[in-house]
Amino acid sequence: MPHDVVDAHHHLWVRSRTPQGWIDPVVMAAINADFTPADLPAAAHGVSTTVVVQSANLWSEGRELLAITASGAGRAARIGGVVAWADLLDPGVADRVGALRSGPGGGALVGIRTQVQAESDPAYLDRADVRRGIAAACSAGAPSTGGLVSGQVPDLVFDLVVRAEQLPACARLAAALPEVSFVLDHLGKPRLDPGGGAGNAARLAAWERDLTDLAARPNVTAKLSGLVTEARWDAWRPDDLRPAVDRALEVFGPDRLMFGSDWPVCLLASDYGGWMATLGDLLAGLSEDESAAVWAGTARRVYQLEESHA
Repeated sequence: MPHDVVDAHHHLWVRSRTPQGWIDPVVMAAINADFTPADLPAAAHGVSTTVVVQSANLWSEGRELLAITASGAGRAARIGGVVAWADLLDPGVADRVGALRSGPGGGALVGIRTQVQAESDPAYLDRADVRRGIAAACSAGAPSTGGLVSGQVPDLVFDLVVRAEQLPACARLAAALPEVSFVLDHLGKPRLDPGGGAGNAARLAAWERDLTDLAARPNVTAKLSGLVTEARWDAWRPDDLRPAVDRALEVFGPDRLMFGSDWPVCLLASDYGGWMATLGDLLAGLSEDESAAVWAGTARRVYQLEESHA
């Protein structure tokens, strides 16, 4: 594994401030808890920098995550970037995002995300108002200090957290907004349960086709994250994940892929180190430069993160 490792996708939450109504306290007991910077095990596993990603549809969460990133606790946890939520349909979304960027820790704001996976409208990403909101949020004014590359004031990235069947809409979105940099979270959530029968095989084939179409858009990169929770939580094997990782490497290439832990959600199926070790095995055939891209280079370039001095 390269010396520099960036975890491009993890979460933090304190449920009294950022409720997580999607957590089933019985089925998801492993994550039915609060997770703070002190709990994040990234540094213990040699991670140089992390990106914390929204988990609640609240402007207040973005402000809190940015403040944490600027604090001693955030620095100790090696948090270097924040992907915050924004209300895309708010006519003042650019001003609201601009306020995040000019507030405490605002220089660490690197991206925007909304819970597209929860939208029932299959045409949600085709809507003109949604696309206007994405363009406005990602181009909102930025400060010139903080966790960003010195002297640069980049547009924000838009993270796509979607279901596999929403991938065609993502490709249309990326084509319609070529000026926006999109990052696909969790490879679009392919179902990776080998016991799913013929129906699952057909779904995986559709995912492969749609991922290929999305990867044809040069303004899209993707995260190798969230895969263990798309397999059988209690009985997955590395080979269950291999088809998804191999396909992603084929269509995106290492320089458009990045590692993400999806901690603490990954705890439903694997601990932090277990997922890192598994991904390392799945990437064993890469060259040194290709491996460096997946483990850090792509995330640093796309999110414009400072180089590690650890």
